[in-house]
This record gives sequence, structure tokens and C-alpha cells, in this order.
Amino acid sequence: MRRAVVATTGISALVVTLLALKPHQPPALASGAIRGPAAGPSAHPPTGGASGAPAGTGTFTGDPVDTSYGTVQVAVTLAKGRITAVKVLRAPDGNGRDRQIASYALPRLTQEAIGAQSAHIDAVSGASYTSQGYVRSLQSALDQAHG
Repeated sequence: MRRAVVATTGISALVVTLLALKPHQPPALASGAIRGPAAGPSAHPPTGGASGAPAGTGTFTGDPVDTSYGTVQVAVTLAKGRITAVKVLRAPDGNGRDRQIASYALPRLTQEAIGAQSAHIDAVSGASYTSQGYVRSLQSALDQAHG
């Protein structure tokens, strides 16, 4: 009986330690320098943000990011440097499952981006490729706004 208590306590301590060490964000998503073949200067100029407007004001279109399941592209609207809206311009839609994943993942990613006021957000479980594409496109739009 004593061995079972010691073993259970040891395993519980190990699980708690491992959970405490788990990063909040995947390392690839945590860095702002995520670049891939689809990244780089955008061919889409920002809309809004007319001359005389404060830096970081207007709507900025992110780069289209190709994922294993389709292309993801977003446009971010900023007011005085704050994210006020994110519009999904392109999302994976090759089949019903892709559309289903996009329909639950993209609103959550948008909500997180507005709450975090950055592209440093958690991926949605079950939609890791779509999440990565979203983050990369969002980051490119934010880079345009601030660059």
C-alpha cells in the first residue's frame, strides 16, 4: 500500500512539473520573425491610413500564406495602433472538413488577436495549420502598419 501511495505521489508531481514547463505558445508562433515562402513584402497596399493619419491607422492586408490545406489571408484594421478588427479574406475551403475547421477556428483566432492586440496568440486545437497561416498573415499585416 505504501508503494502505491509513493508511486502515485511521484507520478502526480511529475505531471504537475511537466505541465508547468509547457510553453504557453508554440515556439514557432511565439517569435515575430516567422517567415516562409509566402512571406515577404505584400503586393497588397494598405487601404485607409491616408496621409496625415496617425501611424498604424487604417486597414492593412496581410500576405497570403499557403498551408497544407489551403491559403489563409487576413486584413487587420487598426485605430491609433490598436487592433479593432480582423477580417479573414481567404481560408482553406477545399472540402467540407476544411470549411468546418475554418468555421470554428477563425473566429477564435480573431477574438484572441483582438484581445492580445498582437499576432502572439495560441493556435486552435485541431487547426494548427490554419492557425499558423492566420498568425503569419496577421503578423505581415501588422508589420506593414508599423513599418
